[in-house]
Parts: sequence; structure tokens; C-alpha cells
Amino acid sequence: MKVARFHAPGDLRIEDAPEPQAGPGELKIRVRNCSTCGTDAKIFRYGHHHIRPPRVMGHEIAGEVVGTGARVQVIAAIPCGTCPECRRGRLTVCPRQESMGYHYDGGFAEYVVVPAKVLAVNGVNTVPDGVGFAEASVAEPLACVLNGQSLAGVGPGDDVVVMGAGPIGCLHVRLARARGASRVFLVDVNADRLAMAAALVRPDAVIDSDAVGQVLKLTGGRGADVVIIAAASGAAQEQAVRMAARQGRVSFFGGLPKDDPVIALDANLVHYRELTIVGANGSSPAHNAEALRLVAEGAVVVSDLITHRLPLPRVLDGIDLVSTGKAIKVTIEP
Repeated sequence: MKVARFHAPGDLRIEDAPEPQAGPGELKIRVRNCSTCGTDAKIFRYGHHHIRPPRVMGHEIAGEVVGTGARVQVIAAIPCGTCPECRRGRLTVCPRQESMGYHYDGGFAEYVVVPAKVLAVNGVNTVPDGVGFAEASVAEPLACVLNGQSLAGVGPGDDVVVMGAGPIGCLHVRLARARGASRVFLVDVNADRLAMAAALVRPDAVIDSDAVGQVLKLTGGRGADVVIIAAASGAAQEQAVRMAARQGRVSFFGGLPKDDPVIALDANLVHYRELTIVGANGSSPAHNAEALRLVAEGAVVVSDLITHRLPLPRVLDGIDLVSTGKAIKVTIEP
């Protein structure tokens, strides 16, 4: 079979590989779609401390179970299910968490074997009727968005600001509306990407400069109930605190570069406005199942966010499209 295998930063090769065989408790899947994300672009450029090359990349996986034809979607983040955090229901912060495409070969391949520990935590979900494989693969990033908005308490009547107009930002806009937000504003410094995203998800306003001033103007000086930073930007995190309303919630959804993770935080704004700042780290198996349900019911539409469908040999083109912001969502069809 063909695979896209990471060997070193900047070295991702399309190679021939033996078709894998499932062992006891494992599941072999014919991959139909594995979508790309910004993390794939970062791995390609810089590598990742959890990846020991060579490794088949790809973690947004949907396909058919070999032998039964069952249509399934696979979680990316694999909690151990047994540690103190998992036993408390905090699966997203499992310290022993592993991931498809990192610790195990991923979905940029014609076939993938799902480890037994994925099945042990209910990490393989049946794709509902009417949902295509490409849409099912987007359930994984939507699950992460669902986790983030649950932690930030996005709900009816909220004014929500989403900073970052990439695929994650677009999903945040769609999910915020599904959760009853009153207005959603989309912010990005890349005017072209902002225009492309806005044409699809139609926020109530788009902002490409002076984000704090514009949000305060749009909200009559009150600020936003929720600000979600869906970008790796310390400056955006600092701005988010300044544009949050009293008792507002700020979600540090996007992680910062490991060599530059420190920001200047106005602690008095947090104190006097009674702000809540929350992190968001991936998703749980339950979030993935819920994301699939939202897609199936049409509560969160994802099909139009898939702007490019590419065969496996063009995976590098897909990563380039993601890196340059010329696409919303790119899916690979092995």
C-alpha cells in the first residue's frame, strides 16, 4: 500500500509499505478520508517530541472496517482510561495520553490498524447514515472545538469573538451559533483568509485590525462574553483579556510556540472584571461521538468547509495549502 511517512523535519515521503495486519483486539480500517490540520504542517516543518521517525502521519481518520464494511471514525487522542485523571472523567488531560499519527501509524495510508487501547476507551465511532467519510473525518477537530466551548461555557445570548479564521476558527463560529450565541465576530490579521472564511461561516462582523477597539465598539463598550483564541498568537491572547466583558470567559484554545510561551497578562483586568481564563486541550472519545451527532443532525455543517480533496500522493500540496492559509479544510483520500 501507499503511505505518507515522516522521516525528519521537511522530509515527508510517499512510500510503499506492507499492508498492516490487525492483532488481537485491534481493528484494521480501509482509510477513506484523513483530513489535514495545522498540527500536520507544524510536524512536517519542525517534527514533534512524541514522534519517533519513521512514522505515518495523519490523525483525522474515517473509513471502513475491513471484513465488515462498517463505516467508522477514529479518535486522535487516546487516553489511558485508568489513571487518576481518567478515573475522574478528565480524559483530555490524561498524562499518559497517546495519539494516532504520533505514537501509532496514522491515516495518511490506504490502511491503518487501530490499537486495542483505542477500542478500550470507546474510540471508534459508527458514522451515521447520511454523513460522508470526509465529513466524518472533520468530527475530530470539531470534537476539540466542542471541548473548548464546553469549558468556556458558550451558551445562549453570548457575544462570542473567535480570533483566527482557519478551519478551527470556522468550526468555532458554527458551533457557537449551534449553542445559541447571540452574535459571533471573527478576527484575523490575514485579510484574504478572513474573507474566505467569512464567505462560508458568515459571522456577524469581521475584524482585521484594532481587534480590541472594534469589539468594544460592536458591543457598545461592554466587551465580549466569550473570547476564543484559535491561533498560536500570544498577542491575540493579550488582546482577548482586554476585550472581554465583565465575568467574561477567555479560551486559550491555541497553544503557543514552545520557545515563546509567555505573555504579558493584565492581572487587574482579570481581578476586577472577574474574568475566567480556560485552556483547552484536544478532546475525549465522548466529544468525538457528540461531534458526529452534531454533524449528522445538521446542527454544525462541515461539508462546505472542506475546500480541497486530494489523493494521497498530493499530501504535501495539502499541507502547503494549510500552511499558507489558501484552504479552509483539506482532506486526503488514500
